Amino acid sequence: MKIATTIGLTIALLAAGAAGAHSVVYDKSRITCVSRQMNVPVEAVFRRFSAQIAFDPAKPETARAQIEIDVASFDLDNAEANDEARDKPWFDVRTYPKATFVATAIRALGGGKFEARGPLTIKGKTLDVVTPFTYRDEPVGGTVDGAFTVKRLQYNIGEGAWKDTDTVADEVQIRYHIVLAGKPAAKK
Repeated sequence: MKIATTIGLTIALLAAGAAGAHSVVYDKSRITCVSRQMNVPVEAVFRRFSAQIAFDPAKPETARAQIEIDVASFDLDNAEANDEARDKPWFDVRTYPKATFVATAIRALGGGKFEARGPLTIKGKTLDVVTPFTYRDEPVGGTVDGAFTVKRLQYNIGEGAWKDTDTVADEVQIRYHIVLAGKPAAKK
């Protein structure tokens, strides 16, 4: 059962923001998580998420981003493991169907690199996270790429016997690639 930490939610992701909002190109965007099960890397993808992002790289302090992940869309490419991940010891999707990240501050680091801070809520537990990301301007929008690490046990992911970090590591890396279409509309 590789669900390991899939903290997916994480997402924490993205960070973006400026005056108006970009459209997210969902079929070209991805949120994944990588955990280690018995010291072997295991990658899963969250198939469904929504994001509201407004980002102007010249004014990152005005950025806004909110990402909501449907944790039931967690996919390890293994039906049995996916079912187990949705169960109470892991994501408990019946009680906590969504994971969310809201960027409350974004700052430029230089060279197309940025950092977003904000609360990440998974399985009813909210903790502040910091996620570095890059932004690349494209002719019809832009791309946001980043990654950050969370500790699954802080979010009660992997309860009971699954708290043993020899089987499933505590650290989980959340990765995201978000494709944005259009330019945000300027504030009036």
